[in-house]
Amino acid sequence: MTRPLRIEFPGALYHITTRGNRKAAIYRDDTDRLVWQQTLSEVCRQFNFVVYAFCQMGNHFHLLLEAVDGNLSQGMRQLNGVYSQYFNRRHDLVGHVFQGRYSAILVQRETYLLEVARYIVLNPVRAKLVTTAQDWPWSSYRQTLTLATAPTWLCVDRLLAHFDTTFTSAADSYRKFVDAGIDCPNPASQIHKQLLLGDGEFIEQFKTPDTLAEMIGISRTQRSLLAPSLSAFQEKYTDRNEAMARAYASNAYTLTAIARHFAVSVSTVRRAIALVK
Repeated sequence: MTRPLRIEFPGALYHITTRGNRKAAIYRDDTDRLVWQQTLSEVCRQFNFVVYAFCQMGNHFHLLLEAVDGNLSQGMRQLNGVYSQYFNRRHDLVGHVFQGRYSAILVQRETYLLEVARYIVLNPVRAKLVTTAQDWPWSSYRQTLTLATAPTWLCVDRLLAHFDTTFTSAADSYRKFVDAGIDCPNPASQIHKQLLLGDGEFIEQFKTPDTLAEMIGISRTQRSLLAPSLSAFQEKYTDRNEAMARAYASNAYTLTAIARHFAVSVSTVRRAIALVK
């Protein structure tokens, strides 16, 4: 099974979701929930993460998180690893606490930050666990409105600054914004290739060969989700050798796949790559 694609760069904003293995609970009581928050606090300090919203459900959690230094994978490995060790030790368990790796959707800040923040705190309402977001104690909603003490890692001011310059007005606008969200479409329906949430221009910038070539440590299968088609390379570069070389440089296609598409031998593709270099 291929690992989920990670697009990492300084200042990237992500909607993170991590689910319990076999849909099992990842928090059995309030102590577990608080330990998870303490673990997240240390991870945010150590890896310079900024959290805009969070929600702890029974068998999964959501985070709207900015990786200021572009080190998402390192920080999430620490968060899930440390908490898993604690959970298994406390409950006398062995094995995986979480279902595979976490999901990380790269979010366009200007267009979707507020929508995703709202979606996250409305999770318990959509699940019919509570009537309003305010009724759920294990999300950032109450803390954002100062109905509960906000931890240092939750950037309430940055979120509310999108609504108004004064706290009272911003908090009132935020409350109304969240209340209106229960009838709004799920932003997840706009996710592109299970990787990106943004407008067309935002998505296109991650489809360029240069961007794909910079994505280290992921499989060709994953790169090909975003890569231009081989026909697109053929149309863009009139010189066949350059088209084949550029396609290979994207790291999305094998020599065999390129050779098959251009109806040439693998050795011909290799020569084209050497010529263009």
